[in-house]
Amino acid sequence: MPLSPNMRGSLLMAAAMAGFTMNDAITKAVSSEMNFGEIMLVRGVVAIALIATLAWHQGALRPLRTLVMKPVALRVVGEVLGTVTFLAAIVHLPLANTAAIFQALPLAVTLGAALMFGEPVGWRRWLAIAAGFIGVLIIVRPGVEGFNQFSLFALISVFFCAVRDLATRRIPAQVPSLFITLVTTVTVTIAGAAIIVPLGGWTPPSSRALGLLTLAAVLLLIGYQCVIMALRSGDISAVAPFRYSALLWAMLLGYLVFGDVPDAMMVTGASIIVLSGLYAFYRERIRHRPVAADASGLPPDGL
Repeated sequence: MPLSPNMRGSLLMAAAMAGFTMNDAITKAVSSEMNFGEIMLVRGVVAIALIATLAWHQGALRPLRTLVMKPVALRVVGEVLGTVTFLAAIVHLPLANTAAIFQALPLAVTLGAALMFGEPVGWRRWLAIAAGFIGVLIIVRPGVEGFNQFSLFALISVFFCAVRDLATRRIPAQVPSLFITLVTTVTVTIAGAAIIVPLGGWTPPSSRALGLLTLAAVLLLIGYQCVIMALRSGDISAVAPFRYSALLWAMLLGYLVFGDVPDAMMVTGASIIVLSGLYAFYRERIRHRPVAADASGLPPDGL
């Protein structure tokens, strides 16, 4: 039986989340051998080669003067700062905790769109946003036992990724997504090279680390392409909620690879965030004002 467009899109979105989460797991595993600046550099070099080849093949390359466009520049800045803070969090936090905090990103984009662009947000979505950030506080648990300051880096990264997504919405449609991806990846790679020394200097990577980071770059590109195909296959309102499958992948990989078992506060906070996000999607669907559903919903990774 052939799959419906929405079912196909949902499966592609779930596959994309699997690819992105496996990349995160690889990054966390390799961080025991090298600092995350070095990871950004090595993984970025491979990703640049892959993306540049694909962009050239699809005719997506554009003149460098495109970079002076304010939305493109703002997106790049958001991605670079989001990547640095995200990697600082992921190497010190359980994979599921970082993923759970990032489930609040669509809500943060809705909040940013209301504050920056004056997009209308009804009282029900305001309540959903408030509930979602209460869920984040439950996970971060500031001021109580179990607080980890690196949770704040994940929260800061959510802010920068919201800036990235809001800027992306202002980029003219004639600028290809692949070109934006290539520019972002090049910038993130350069930023990684710049912070290697402050983070402890260069450590010659093992063949295992090089192989894993190459795999991570391939997984990123696969995830990126799956997201594009998912959003083109089905309705955004039907496909977007499957971004939350990233949390399930993170919990599974965190347990299998690192032996992390989510505690009650993490599960409670994550549940509140997911339910709040799903309700926001629902309200946007019936009001025909998609904001959170248009957000990438993805942590930074140079793509």
